[in-house]
Amino acid sequence: MEDCVFCKIASGEISCQKIWEDGDYLAFLDVNPEAEGHTLIIPKKHYRWVWDVADYGGYFEKAREVVKVLQGRYRAEWIEMKVMGNLVPHAHIHLIPR
Repeated sequence: MEDCVFCKIASGEISCQKIWEDGDYLAFLDVNPEAEGHTLIIPKKHYRWVWDVADYGGYFEKAREVVKVLQGRYRAEWIEMKVMGNLVPHAHIHLIPR
């Protein structure tokens, strides 16, 4: 999608603070964090909603991998997960260390 900010981040057109990445997904720090380490995980391919991601279960498995990274890096007791999708029209999961 041409005007999608997350597509531009995934392609490297817009820089971000990467936390984790593989061939299909990217996790990066939120620019307006609710807490230190607030991370977004997005599919690199554009999907409007989390529910539209072709490998929905695999997406959440990747989110669990990122949670483990955040727990180690931020010594978080737990990680809050939010799936909202109302501000940026690209599937994304918020992971917030608490």
